[in-house]
Amino acid sequence: MRQDFEIFVFEYLKNLKNCFSSKNIEKLHFLSEKILEIWEENNCLFICGNGGSSANAEHIANDFHYGIAEISNNKNKGLKVDALTSNSAIVTCLANDIGYENIFSYQLSVKAKKKDLLLVLSGSGNSKNIIKALEKANEIGIFSVAVLGFDGGKAKDIATLPIHFPIDDMQISEDLQMISMNICMKWIAELTKNRGTCQN
Repeated sequence: MRQDFEIFVFEYLKNLKNCFSSKNIEKLHFLSEKILEIWEENNCLFICGNGGSSANAEHIANDFHYGIAEISNNKNKGLKVDALTSNSAIVTCLANDIGYENIFSYQLSVKAKKKDLLLVLSGSGNSKNIIKALEKANEIGIFSVAVLGFDGGKAKDIATLPIHFPIDDMQISEDLQMISMNICMKWIAELTKNRGTCQN
């Protein structure tokens, strides 16, 4: 039984590793540059997702709000970050009053401005609230990034920068969201280490 489990684990890790192509690595590098740009210009990163992706959105927000400045020894503060999933009063109000599909897009219409950045996290890429968030970002003129699994769904065609990992596995898709953003965060921290130039 232990041997079967070990085989299972190595197969899982192999599938996870095989999701990273040169094309996706290039896109992650570009995303890192965009995040560094909004940090330096004091603009805001908005993040959203559903279920496990919602939890990942809040985790990533924490890392970029505080962790990035801490590990880079940056003399200034972390990024302005807003996980659109995090205020339960706002989310439940919007879901109840104007529909669950609008819980992210409405917040963007109130909070976001050009030169901000939207990051959406989705396994399927077909959740209505994710699609509406991307459409609202396009309407406002915000650069949007979608980290996606499975076939990428509708979000793949709407996001400014789709980062698509074609894996039919929700758990690996959610792992890839965190791994991708951890890579970006640590790379940006490395670039800015002891530099002290981010945020005026």
